[in-house]
Amino acid sequence: MRIGVVGGAGKIGKLRVETIQECPDTTLAAVLDLSEEAARRVAGGAPVFTDPAQFFETEMDAVVVSTPPHTHEDPCITALQRGMYVLVEKPMANNVETCRRILETAKEAGRVVATGFNMRYYPAFAYVKDAVTSGKIGDLTHVRAFGGHDGLAHFTHDWEYRTPIAGGGAMWDIGIHLTDLVRHLLGEVTSVYGVASESVWNLPGSEDNAMAVFKNPEGLAAIYQATWDEWRGYDFVIEAHGTHGMVQGAYAPMKNTLVTLTEPGGKPTTTKRQYFDIAIREKLFSWKSTAKLSFAAELQDFLKLCSGDLSVRIADGNAGLRSIEIANAVAESTRTGQAVDLPVLEPVRP
Repeated sequence: MRIGVVGGAGKIGKLRVETIQECPDTTLAAVLDLSEEAARRVAGGAPVFTDPAQFFETEMDAVVVSTPPHTHEDPCITALQRGMYVLVEKPMANNVETCRRILETAKEAGRVVATGFNMRYYPAFAYVKDAVTSGKIGDLTHVRAFGGHDGLAHFTHDWEYRTPIAGGGAMWDIGIHLTDLVRHLLGEVTSVYGVASESVWNLPGSEDNAMAVFKNPEGLAAIYQATWDEWRGYDFVIEAHGTHGMVQGAYAPMKNTLVTLTEPGGKPTTTKRQYFDIAIREKLFSWKSTAKLSFAAELQDFLKLCSGDLSVRIADGNAGLRSIEIANAVAESTRTGQAVDLPVLEPVRP
C-alpha cells in the first residue's frame, strides 16, 4: 500500500513515517509538512510537499493525518473523495460536526477511516481486552478508568491544551485514550453522566478535571476520571471487573494484575506482569520507542481493515466520533446535571 503522511515532520508524524518505511507491506508515497527542510530529513527520498494540492496529486492508496486536530478535516475529506483510505490521529477533530462530515464522506466514497488510538496496542491494555474477551474474569460487571498528569508543563505546544484548537481539556488529551479503552471493553457507550471543572488552570472550555459514569446499552457501567492535576505525575490505569475476577492494566510503568476465582468469593489466583524490557527500553530511548511499536501494530491492522477485515483491534471512525461525543456529553451533563443519552452507532463498513 502506498501511504502519504500529512504532518510527517512532527513529533508523532516522524514515528508514523518510520513505521511506514519499515513495514514490508507499505511504501512511503509522500510527505506533506509546513517545513520542506524538516520533511526531507524524514522522507528518505520520498517526494516532499508543502502544498496540499500538489501532495494529493501523488499516486497514493491511503494517507495518515498527523497534524493538530483543528486541521484534520480538509486532508481527511480530500483523501476520501479521491478514493484513499485514512488513518487520522486522535482526536479525530476538534468538534463533533467535523467528525460526522468525515465519516459521511467515507461512507459516500466507500472507504474506511481509522482513528489513531494506539494505546489499544500497548501490551498492558491489549492484555486487559483479551482477558475480558476470553472470559478469564467471567462476565463483565464494571470498569474503572483513571488517567492524569500534572498539567500544562506536560505539553510542548500551547495549542495542545487550548480550546478551540484542541477541542477541550483533559478529556481530549490523556482522557480520550481512556474513553476509547472503556468503549473498547463495554462494546459501546450510550449513557453519560459527569462533572467537569476548570478550577486549576482556568482555561475556558478546557476542563482540567472530569469525572463520569458511562453505561453501555445493557446498563454495564464504567467509572471514569481524567485530570490535569495529578501532582504525582503521569498515571494511566484501567480495570475490568467480572463475576470471576478482575484485570488491571497500567502505564507508566507498564504492568498488569490478573485475579481469577473459580467462583464468586472463592480462593483467588493472582498473576502479575511487569514488562521490565519495556521499562529498560524507555529508559534508554524514551516513551517514543513504545509508541512506535504500537504504531507498527496499528498499521498492520489498518491494512487489514482497508481490505475488509472488521475483526482487528484498530479503532475505526466510529471510535473517533464517539470519543468526542462522550467528551461533549460530560460538558452537557455538567451544565444540566442530567445524564446524556447517545445513540448506538451504525457499524462501519469498508
